[in-house]
Amino acid sequence: MRSFKLFQSTFLVTGCAALLALGLAGYANAQPTGGQSCNPTADGSNPCPRKLHVHTQQPLSTMATVGKAMFFDPALSGSGKLSCASCHVPSLHYGPAGNTSVFMGGVTGNREGRREIPSLTYLERQPPFSIGPDDAVADDVAPTIAVPVGGGAHAAKSASNTVNSATNLVPQGGLFLDGRADTLHQQASGPMFDPDEMAGLPEKVTARLQTADYAAPLRDLAGVRGRKSSDFLLSEGLFALARYQIEDQKFHSYSSKFDSWLQGKARFSPIERQGYLLFNDPQKGNCAACHVDTVRGDGLPPLFTDHQYEALAAPRNPALTHTRDASYYDLGVCDQKSGGRKDLAPYCGMFATPTLRNVATRHTFFHNGVFHSLEDVMDFYVMRDLEPGRFYPRGPDGKVQIYNDIPTAYQGNIDKSDAPFDRKPGEKPALNEAERKAIIAFLQTLTDGWKGDVAQADGAALSQKKN
Repeated sequence: MRSFKLFQSTFLVTGCAALLALGLAGYANAQPTGGQSCNPTADGSNPCPRKLHVHTQQPLSTMATVGKAMFFDPALSGSGKLSCASCHVPSLHYGPAGNTSVFMGGVTGNREGRREIPSLTYLERQPPFSIGPDDAVADDVAPTIAVPVGGGAHAAKSASNTVNSATNLVPQGGLFLDGRADTLHQQASGPMFDPDEMAGLPEKVTARLQTADYAAPLRDLAGVRGRKSSDFLLSEGLFALARYQIEDQKFHSYSSKFDSWLQGKARFSPIERQGYLLFNDPQKGNCAACHVDTVRGDGLPPLFTDHQYEALAAPRNPALTHTRDASYYDLGVCDQKSGGRKDLAPYCGMFATPTLRNVATRHTFFHNGVFHSLEDVMDFYVMRDLEPGRFYPRGPDGKVQIYNDIPTAYQGNIDKSDAPFDRKPGEKPALNEAERKAIIAFLQTLTDGWKGDVAQADGAALSQKKN
């Protein structure tokens, strides 16, 4: 779903060539030798199994071991009670626990976070932030191009053909929901020193880095400069946190049922198969247009994100204290820097497209945590403009305040053109309720740690016995 009122330039066509060279059409529409469809067969198996390139777990380096200790150390916070793992819970795929929209942090634990907590999984291939040609499957660095000051409608992007939109200029890459950090090293300092989150103070954090059980190996790694400069020691500590997230396979295990299906080792159930097909159908879910499920040409598994940004106009969340100020807006990409609402105006209201891996274990969705179930999210995607009164409040005049969390000046950035957001009031929704449930069933196959279905295991054993 391309939520951009963006701008095209005929010279920006290299993304198309690169995609075509890699042969990266949507997986559901790929054609193996002989013209056979790669859609799941009637029994849910994969007729075109792929060999995935996934790194195996190696012993953690000393730096990553230090980072792991820091990740679980509450003494790095201002309260002495919060660690990185307090928000990014390992057993929940490094996402948040509970149903609250945002985390309550700060020195006293009563400060409200600005945004919902994203997962820390599957960030190892995230490129730096840039604005450039739309390349839905690239993990490498895209060139940064000046933001256009005028233009027209963008080329449509769909799950079956992402290359048509390669001339779009799109914001992509970066960490956090607005892309303001380019590396995990930079990202680590954000929540640690945010007064609404861990609320650490640099001097207290560096003091901890000199006295903790992991201080000695960190000092050895930091060398002479680390012993002389507390700033350098702190930088090395943040680097250690990044190394832990990169080296520990738990942050990117690619161990879901879907990954086994890709390799021909699992079968979809009937409803999972239906959901997969709807997910990839450009006239139905069209989900794969942004949450790309394509195996790269080099065998890297899909991340279920194109690393790009969308303005989907999630409703304002009245449960958050700061939204009670009528002048308050969180506008994502264009709020990542001072003056961004002018310089990056074509992207105001856009937030990062997250990976859908492990999404079925989450309980908060969108940047403000306004929804708390996949059912709510799917209903919003399909019915936002058909039944806006289901999601947006009514004003004193009784009219529905549609798109109430994006100022009118930026509402042209909202995706209203790509399925399922291309429906008008009175038209039939792109997905009925049963179809939405089927997509959710497919999304549940993206949860890591899949051990296999009993029925499938019994079937495999029976097949081996017959052979």
